[in-house]
Amino acid sequence: MSVKHPIVAVTGSSGAGTTSVMRTFQQIFRREGVNAAYVEGDSFHRYDRAEMKVAMAEALERGDHTMSHFGTEANLFEELEELFRSYGEDGTGRVRKYLHDDVEAEPFGQPPGTFTPWEDLVGDTDLLFYEGLHGGVVTGEVDVARHADLLVGVVPVMNLEWIQKLHRDKATRGYSTEAVTETILRRMHDYIHYITPQFSRTHVNFQRVPMVDTSNPFVARTIPTADESMLVIRFANPKGIDFPYLLSMLHDSFMSRPNTIVCPGGKMDLAMQLIFTPMIERILERRRRAVAAHWEGVRLGAGGEAAATVVAH
Repeated sequence: MSVKHPIVAVTGSSGAGTTSVMRTFQQIFRREGVNAAYVEGDSFHRYDRAEMKVAMAEALERGDHTMSHFGTEANLFEELEELFRSYGEDGTGRVRKYLHDDVEAEPFGQPPGTFTPWEDLVGDTDLLFYEGLHGGVVTGEVDVARHADLLVGVVPVMNLEWIQKLHRDKATRGYSTEAVTETILRRMHDYIHYITPQFSRTHVNFQRVPMVDTSNPFVARTIPTADESMLVIRFANPKGIDFPYLLSMLHDSFMSRPNTIVCPGGKMDLAMQLIFTPMIERILERRRRAVAAHWEGVRLGAGGEAAATVVAH
């Protein structure tokens, strides 16, 4: 964690909705005049699209049916932690971009499914914003979670997450139901060991719970809408959270536990705006004070050196 160079991380599994959450934070940053450095979690995969197919085929030949984008073998966890550490110390770091489709790839003159070259972060940013699979990952070798000043989890209930993935992969990638099901099964080991533990480390969790029957996600014809869902918002530390204000603004909401609010799913963007705007303001105010104290120390140090030089002569 860092006062002068704070890090905000949104973590969740594929199709959980982290991209939508990123757009909400972008709105907050624009309104508050925040100059953020954006980092996508996909850019820290170890393999590009073609390489991943080869690596998975080799894993299957070895009898490994669990290799996935969720686990250590397919990710650069050490490099991700190094980025967080470096940024927290002095606002620097090395990043690249994963080009998902033709639209993203065209400006770089590269095929989709590849990475851009590693490069230095643009300097003089107010904070680092990460969105992806592993913003709170911890293994025996790395601890990414400890560097985040604000760690947010986005967690649909399991059946809803599967429905969203099935519909997305079939509609946008042309996969069959059988192929998507195989992917879900292959990822389960890493999902249990690397994805779900992160949500015990988050500062705030947002979990969407459908209010319609999702008992068999593999035959669901439609994705439950936000208005057909409730949103469970859990605060790891409820101290300082103005629950009466949130309840008054989020109509039809209630508290199910001393640290948990439940509200209609359609109010997710509003809930995030209400919750995270003051949190970001506090993070930035601490940063402003720390930066001001730093430069005041530099000024006084320079003045002391000048005075010592005069006395010496």
